[in-house]
Amino acid sequence: MFFEVLGQIQNIETFAHGSEIREVGRLRRQYGIANWRKRKGIATVRLSDGAIRLAEIHWYEATGIGKREVKIKRYLD
Repeated sequence: MFFEVLGQIQNIETFAHGSEIREVGRLRRQYGIANWRKRKGIATVRLSDGAIRLAEIHWYEATGIGKREVKIKRYLD
C-alpha cells in the first residue's frame, strides 16, 4: 500500500539494533554495512485513496544510509 507521511514523526523510539534485528543480514546485503536500528513512531499519513489517518509506523534506519522500508503497523484512530 502506498502512503505519504505528513508532517513530523513523533514519539520516536528505537526498539532493536544490530544483531537484535531479524532482517539485519538482508539489510546489510541490500543497503550496505552500517549500524542498523529498527525504529517506530506515530505520524499522520495520507493513504493512496486520499484518506488521512493517524498511524504507528515502523522503519529501519542507519547512519549514512537513512530511513528504509517504512511501513504502517497499525492505525490509531
